[in-house]
Amino acid sequence: MKNNKEFDIIVWGASGFTGRLVVAYLFQNYGVDSDIKWAMAGRNKQKLKQVRLEVANNSLPIIIADGNNEASLKNMVIRTKVICTTVGPYAIYGSKLVSSCVKNGTDYCDLSGEVPWMRKMIDQHHETAKINKVKIVHACGFDSIPSDMGVYFTQRESKTQTGQLANKIQMRVAGIKGGISGGTYASLTKVMEQAFLDKKVYKVLANPYGLNPKEKFEGDDVRDLKSIIYDEVSKNWIGPFIMAGINTKVVRRSNALSGYIYGKDFRYDEATICGKGLKGRIKGYLTAIPLLIMTAKPESFFKKLANKILPKPGEGPTKEQREKGFYNLKFYTTLKDGSRALGKVTGDMDPGYGSTSKMLGEAAVCLAKDDLSNISGVLTPSIAMGEFLLKRLENRAGLSFTFIKI
Repeated sequence: MKNNKEFDIIVWGASGFTGRLVVAYLFQNYGVDSDIKWAMAGRNKQKLKQVRLEVANNSLPIIIADGNNEASLKNMVIRTKVICTTVGPYAIYGSKLVSSCVKNGTDYCDLSGEVPWMRKMIDQHHETAKINKVKIVHACGFDSIPSDMGVYFTQRESKTQTGQLANKIQMRVAGIKGGISGGTYASLTKVMEQAFLDKKVYKVLANPYGLNPKEKFEGDDVRDLKSIIYDEVSKNWIGPFIMAGINTKVVRRSNALSGYIYGKDFRYDEATICGKGLKGRIKGYLTAIPLLIMTAKPESFFKKLANKILPKPGEGPTKEQREKGFYNLKFYTTLKDGSRALGKVTGDMDPGYGSTSKMLGEAAVCLAKDDLSNISGVLTPSIAMGEFLLKRLENRAGLSFTFIKI
């Protein structure tokens, strides 16, 4: 039984850049001797001790495990209700851990935005996780909690305030500031390398419904924006949003897993607001550069240049950069009768690390301590945690959610 476990949460990968931030967040907000029992884990005891010394105290338990050894992973997994992992690329380091959690009845959350690997985990483990009553929840960071929970909140408020749901939501990034870490770049690079080598992987990335249950693989949504266009809904020039290829698929999976609570005709897309006039259009082309770099072939000039200048795994934005960061997401909403509304999600730190570490930490606590529904399988944040997670994000993680009728 999960209630008899030694720990509520084990943070796996605690000595990595993001893992360290999650440990610091949990220690600062929950301590060690509260009603949440947790531990930090990894393979290098000395590195873990150093992190503990710098961001926690000696009362925080340390667990040593080998991520390549199934027996070692099992010995860790069976001790906790929830595994919270930051160890990526997940396609390389995550599969055995997910498998162990499913087999041993332990809930799981991560930061993965690696769509092909998430598809693989769905195909391999969804049905068994349902039988074993396990929640496997990917994408519990900036990709894709603000998008997934933003749509969840906007649809909830649409129904509450207008009596009808939205049949279309168009998320626009209105403002964002934050640095990239080497781990994120390495994960995205790995995904694109797989896509260039394997047509099946490319098809999953290209399919707007690539994370849906296989019997629900089709619809009217189109591929994510790759060009610069004038946007009638925001009255601005817009360009690609680099996380759209992950977020939109997660939102669509949420709708499918819920039995189409948003409706089978629900449409969703994401883009970045670049501004008005000529300046906005020029900014749009600049906005597209990160996408060009990420989707470039491994041997291309762009990719080689990026590999030299972007952070390496284990590197990321400074504390000052994280604290000065923010994001502002607008959810332009078209209701069933054609009327309009606007949802909004903001975060008070940089999206990739300051805010992400808080979101992942609260997702882990939510899975461990809140009275969630019995739904199990390979889930999305909104399906697994719903209202409980929304309250934690607002009350603890520095996110705000607002809704207005236009």
